Amino acid sequence: MLILHCPYCGMDVDETDLHGGGQAHLTREGPGSTDAEFEDYLFMRENPKGVHFERWRHVYGCGKWFHAARCTNTLQVFGTYPAQTLEPPKEICEAISAARPGWSWGAFK
Repeated sequence: MLILHCPYCGMDVDETDLHGGGQAHLTREGPGSTDAEFEDYLFMRENPKGVHFERWRHVYGCGKWFHAARCTNTLQVFGTYPAQTLEPPKEICEAISAARPGWSWGAFK
């Protein structure tokens, strides 16, 4: 079972208290975007085997959205952080790099 730490209320909760919101750190397209940009935003998502950044909502708790960095193979959670953050915190990137030598956020973006 997947256990994530809510960075807002400080609780460690299992996935039954959460709702997944898909890939994190997307460029949100809207009015003024081309049809191709909006189509990519709506339908093209990363689904990697390995490190992935996701959005989660603590539905049965504080109700807030947050981001989680985890491995889709092993369910290893590298950390969670507020959804308003544009990049993962340094300590999460260091934890991923320690577990996956050669990984970098710059190559991920």
